[in-house]
Amino acid sequence: MNDDNPFEAPAPVSKGRARRVVLAALPVVLVLAAVGGAAAYTKVTVDDADRAVPTRLWQKPAHEPAKDPAGDLERGRATTELSKLLLPVPAGYRLGPDSGTYGNDAELSGAAATAEMKDGGRGLSGRQRREFEKRIDKLHIQGLAVRTYASHDNDLVVDTQLVRMKDKKAVRDLYTFRHDLFDSIDVLRDGPKIAGHPKNASCFLDPKDDDLRIEGMFCMAYEGEVMVTFSASGVEPFRKSAVAELVKDQLKHITSPGEYV
Repeated sequence: MNDDNPFEAPAPVSKGRARRVVLAALPVVLVLAAVGGAAAYTKVTVDDADRAVPTRLWQKPAHEPAKDPAGDLERGRATTELSKLLLPVPAGYRLGPDSGTYGNDAELSGAAATAEMKDGGRGLSGRQRREFEKRIDKLHIQGLAVRTYASHDNDLVVDTQLVRMKDKKAVRDLYTFRHDLFDSIDVLRDGPKIAGHPKNASCFLDPKDDDLRIEGMFCMAYEGEVMVTFSASGVEPFRKSAVAELVKDQLKHITSPGEYV
């Protein structure tokens, strides 16, 4: 990396070394991979689960939440410039479980998102952390918006995060860095292509594990000054094409937010 480009593409890494490199730099990799705590991949550990019964990713509560006094928000809030860019909850889905501490439909200011991203460098030495924080500052983060979706069949959960940055070049550089990094990790599998977005969107599947009935997929994309992150988990047969369709719809919604119904 150089000082003019905080997230230039990494030098080629041999596949034999890739996993060791990522594990050694895990605290930084996770932060660079996704603002706000989405991991490099969304593998769910269910070693203690009862495999004799169907697995559900999220159990619908016995009682529906009370209506929000602001009106019908079943498709998500659209009260700010950034929240309007989040894909409204599509047919076949509802708002999903909380995304970490954010809730299932939330937004952070640029300052709060920047501070949280910097907090991911706590494991670094003093000099490394200062350099890390300088590179985050160069992203000029304007805000972070989060929304989760759960399928009505309870077989798929999707966590979406949008990060708006001031510099479109920084967005492209960060996407290239993330894509090249993930592409160098031999344990990750190539995910489906996003139709119409060969250069600004890509997906990766979790390592194959025959002992688990749950699969995961991580997608990254960008459109203009907005970085998009999708983390999805689902039971077999995993509907990766459905997740890819959501990514495509999200990118279209960013460019034409008033056209999505």
